[in-house]
Amino acid sequence: MSIWGIIIIVLAIGIILSNIMLVKKTANMKMPESVLKKAEQQKLLEQQEKDKEKSARENRSSNQDEP
Repeated sequence: MSIWGIIIIVLAIGIILSNIMLVKKTANMKMPESVLKKAEQQKLLEQQEKDKEKSARENRSSNQDEP
């Protein structure tokens, strides 16, 4: 095997191991309050958009039923 092949394999293993170590380290970290608030606001906005789309679909279907 050439030296370049060995270098590539060592680099790949190093990247994989460093990513695993990073995930293990950050697994127990607490989320900042600002991030949690933004996530909650985003969920509310998405729910409102879904509700609007659902009501729009219902209005279109009820309008099609009328002669």
